[in-house]
Amino acid sequence: MSSPDPAETFRQESQELLEQLEQALLDLEHRPGDMELIDSAFRALHTIKGSGAMFGFDAVAAFTHHVENAFDEVRKGRLAATSELVALALAAQDHLRVLLERPAEAETEKQEAILAGLRAITQGATAPAVASAPVEAQAAVQGWRIGIQLPRNAVAMGTNPLLLLDELRELGPLQVTATDAQVPPLEDLDPTDCHIAWTAELKVPCTRAAIEEVFMFVLDDMTLTLAPLEAAVAAPGEAEAAQDAASTAPALPLPAQPRAAAPTKAAAPAESVRVPAGKLDELMDRVGELVIAQSRLRQVASTSADIHLRSVAEEIERLALELRDTTMGIRTVPIAQLFGRFRRLVHDICRDLGKDVELVMQGEETELDKTVIERLNDPLVHLIRNSLDHGLEKPAERGGKPRRGRLLLSARHAGAQVRVSIRDDGKGLDRARIRARAEERGLVMPDQSLTDQEIFQLIFEPGFSTAQAVTNLSGRGVGMDVVKRTIEALRGSIDIDSEPGQGTEVTLCLPLTLAIIDGLLVRVGEGRYVIPLTAVEECVELDADAETGGTRRNFLNLRGSLIPFLRLSGMFGICPDPEPLKKAVIVSAGDQRVGLVVDQVIGDHQTVIKSLSKLHADVEMFSGATILGDGSVALILDIAHLVAFGQAHEEKLMAAA
Repeated sequence: MSSPDPAETFRQESQELLEQLEQALLDLEHRPGDMELIDSAFRALHTIKGSGAMFGFDAVAAFTHHVENAFDEVRKGRLAATSELVALALAAQDHLRVLLERPAEAETEKQEAILAGLRAITQGATAPAVASAPVEAQAAVQGWRIGIQLPRNAVAMGTNPLLLLDELRELGPLQVTATDAQVPPLEDLDPTDCHIAWTAELKVPCTRAAIEEVFMFVLDDMTLTLAPLEAAVAAPGEAEAAQDAASTAPALPLPAQPRAAAPTKAAAPAESVRVPAGKLDELMDRVGELVIAQSRLRQVASTSADIHLRSVAEEIERLALELRDTTMGIRTVPIAQLFGRFRRLVHDICRDLGKDVELVMQGEETELDKTVIERLNDPLVHLIRNSLDHGLEKPAERGGKPRRGRLLLSARHAGAQVRVSIRDDGKGLDRARIRARAEERGLVMPDQSLTDQEIFQLIFEPGFSTAQAVTNLSGRGVGMDVVKRTIEALRGSIDIDSEPGQGTEVTLCLPLTLAIIDGLLVRVGEGRYVIPLTAVEECVELDADAETGGTRRNFLNLRGSLIPFLRLSGMFGICPDPEPLKKAVIVSAGDQRVGLVVDQVIGDHQTVIKSLSKLHADVEMFSGATILGDGSVALILDIAHLVAFGQAHEEKLMAAA
């Protein structure tokens, strides 16, 4: 097994640190005095700088050092976290991302501009006017006696004690003595444990905080004791402060007399493990093959009189189901990691457009398949841009509404689907303008009657735009048709709701996973098909009265409601089964219910989705295929496209009659 590339591991971890830095900076813009946010940004920069130097990313370490220094001034109270500093830090974060991913494309002029801006801000930094008494006492200390006892698992967790001592030596002259009294006998020695302690004398005036900063990443788990060496002879009262500090400092462990070892606790298991996405995809493929093999075993067992074989088949089926659910759970990730990316997008667009918008996120803990989340990014970017550019108004144009607009991103589970909504409180969609533009392009006839939903769906037509001017954000008529195609490729759907002057809500209905679904297996003629179980409402027998024949629209009277139905045999060009009693599977397609007439309902089926070949890419009625237990292939119906095609087919027949 090949070991992971350290440089690639550093890039991955740095991406997470850059996201953490970005979130802290965006929050800091609204809460500039929050020390926790300032410390979070500083720690992210400090880690990137240190790790970058360790793994040979010298350009990253050198550039990060200057940004880190600016936030160090903020931490010490010498510099305010102004909006100008936050803007420069966000630009620096973008530049760091380029240095990590595409160093050859890094622009020297942009880097110099960022550094010049940081220098201009930090040159005006001054020390706080009033210093507290403890700071005065620490400043009066000429040196420190330091006791260092790292946690036993420090080396195993990646901490290099020698590097910490070297960083401590950068503060001034340092004399270090190692203590080996806690080293166990050779037969009990674990070479991955840290048994050495150190006593050091730092002979330079510095503060306690400067020493603690060296150990900031292990400070919570280690034992660090500090005692002043002696007080500097200076102004009256300073020697007293140093003496008080020394009297209150904890005693240091002597090298010759180590303290009794405390009972060690078992190391806590890691909360997470970093696994390449390719391995998860491979695992999902293997589970899919297992489900297919289990389906074959069940079919063989159903025709056998061997009780033991049936028992084993049922046990394998149960284990395969549990393994499927577990594997799908591993592949799902919280949608928060997707929503978090849009904070910066909203921040930058609002700055460019001169708008004031509050981004609110709900349901961030909702989980989706990682493949769905990866492919959902671009559609959401288009929808958010449209809301900010066309929907939400500038503060002076919002009339009686709050001057600050509101953009809500939300996600929630709805059965075996997830509904992701983008809602704004802007001016809403202009129905008259959309219709006029559609008539101008010949998409609808002037006297054609359309519902609001049908009018709203026109904005997803290729090249459709009602914008009066083209901007760098939108107006060219591209984007919304891509959104629709992407969502439909994910076997999802889009709903739009809009009220004039109140805002617009776009809802994306998406499946939980694209790998394995529960389906209803049906037969039409000699062919077998799978209907996604999430779309199925119920199955009923088709009465003889419902068989109207001819070319008229067929309706099924279901508990007083008239539901149109489509004969799949006629749509697929299949010779119908002579069996007079047909079955109608009632499915939901958007906001309507439709019956699909089949010859036989076989039963539920675990469906491992296989993509169709490129030759069948234009066949929109099917979203994929699956392999059945007997080795034959069943096509998976795409309900939305199937219903649309069936309705168009019926209308053509009616027009021909």
